[in-house]
Amino acid sequence: MTMPLPTPIAGYFAADSDRDDAAISQRFTEDAVVKDDGKLHTGREAIRTWMSESWKKYHATTRPFAIANTGQATVVTCHVEGDFAGSPLDLRYHFVLEDDLIAQLEVTL
Repeated sequence: MTMPLPTPIAGYFAADSDRDDAAISQRFTEDAVVKDDGKLHTGREAIRTWMSESWKKYHATTRPFAIANTGQATVVTCHVEGDFAGSPLDLRYHFVLEDDLIAQLEVTL
């Protein structure tokens, strides 16, 4: 069963599943910021590099299973499995949208 997600977020997870870093980066604003694993990635090119490196490093699959709105952010909880310490685990993706694009993303436990 597919969970309904806002268009830019659905596009993010579809591109993640396809391992399409160009499509992922186009889901973000030009000056978007991603915070993941204690690091900041600012701008589309940095976000594209972050995703490419993450796929190579972790070989993980991500399955969204819950969504909530908390003020300004849309939080999508995902089951993530891969070849990393602690796998599998559930991560929260905190998306802030702007003009039908992702302006901010923070990935947390």
